[in-house]
Amino acid sequence: MLNSEEEKKRFQIELEFIQCLANPWYLNNLAQQQYLKDPAFINYLKYLQYWKQPEYAKFVVYPHALYFLDLLQHAEFRDYISTSENTQEVHRMQYYHWQFLRHSPVPSSPNNFISNAENKEVIE
Repeated sequence: MLNSEEEKKRFQIELEFIQCLANPWYLNNLAQQQYLKDPAFINYLKYLQYWKQPEYAKFVVYPHALYFLDLLQHAEFRDYISTSENTQEVHRMQYYHWQFLRHSPVPSSPNNFISNAENKEVIE
């Protein structure tokens, strides 16, 4: 059983990690380091899904982090983000979203996300 200091530290570490997931280049680095192929790491990403619950999500400053956490549950996206060309495209789409679509829905599955990335006219 964790004491309150250990729980607080764990909360802070997990929150910091979750927020790093909002950066597509961080995701690319995880892929390059082979973390996104490690079953233990993939299980950790599944475990972190509890951060989507309102009582935890309210602490997340970068909502894209939770969106990318969802996408990372899918092997297709983990493979997709592993190349710098695809990461650049994801980063460009993220910037476009911040600039123009902040109140529009985002693709809900990795297949929709990837097909939007491949269909340039959707975002240009």
